[in-house]
Amino acid sequence: MTSTIRRPGRAWIITPGLHTDRFTSAQSAGAAVAVVDIEDSVAPADKQTARTASEAFFALPDPPCTLGIRMNSLTTLDGIKDLVALAAYTARPDLIVVPKVESPRDIEVVAATLDTDGYTPDMWALIESPRAFTTLPAIMRAPRLGGVIFGSADYAASVRCGLGWDALHYARSALITAATAANIPAVDAPTWELDNPSILRRDAERAKDLGFYGKGCVHPRHVKVINEVFTPTAEEIAQARAIAAAAAASDGTVTTVDGHMRGTPFFNATRALITEADRTA
Repeated sequence: MTSTIRRPGRAWIITPGLHTDRFTSAQSAGAAVAVVDIEDSVAPADKQTARTASEAFFALPDPPCTLGIRMNSLTTLDGIKDLVALAAYTARPDLIVVPKVESPRDIEVVAATLDTDGYTPDMWALIESPRAFTTLPAIMRAPRLGGVIFGSADYAASVRCGLGWDALHYARSALITAATAANIPAVDAPTWELDNPSILRRDAERAKDLGFYGKGCVHPRHVKVINEVFTPTAEEIAQARAIAAAAAASDGTVTTVDGHMRGTPFFNATRALITEADRTA
């Protein structure tokens, strides 16, 4: 089955499945995607409780954003139990985040288990291990894959490197390259410093500059900054329209705009920005 790639938005927030009192605040934080987590934020002894409690996350009749769930890895018993539970949910997630993906088979198994004639959730792969980076082209070809998310914490733990931007620059670049080649979006990992908005803004700007489609977060107050960074500014839109006008005036040949040389790559980039701005206006 071939999926239609839907790009649900820039800011993603994740909340623990055990903390049902946080469900409403996560869903109403202004993020495009709210994900309930029953993987890393839940201790092994509490997995079943979280698995059961998380169904309530999807019970809203008219949710304000796309709702998803991060299940456990398919290499664990809890991952298999998650699939059984998700197949029986009455209220179902729009989106499944599959962690520890190292093969397209991981996506195929989840899709084969959950897909029905009336239900085909978006499938997103969490890329967070060195082995996954050696098989990125194959993972990206999974027919039901809607996008990828960088798992910085697990990747850094595996490599035994720092969580700083420089230490993870190669991994981020490799993920963006593979995702772009496959024409699917990539979402950056959260910034783990909860109380420093300047660090969050810097990380979000770097992620945007590198080519990430959006960024995850673990606290509602991070959503506003991420949305601001990833939303084109009025100045950026005006510059794009000026370049598009110059392209039309030059019949698509190389020209200059405000003292800068502009040609086909710039024309294509600005047209994409204008299309997005007009779509979200």
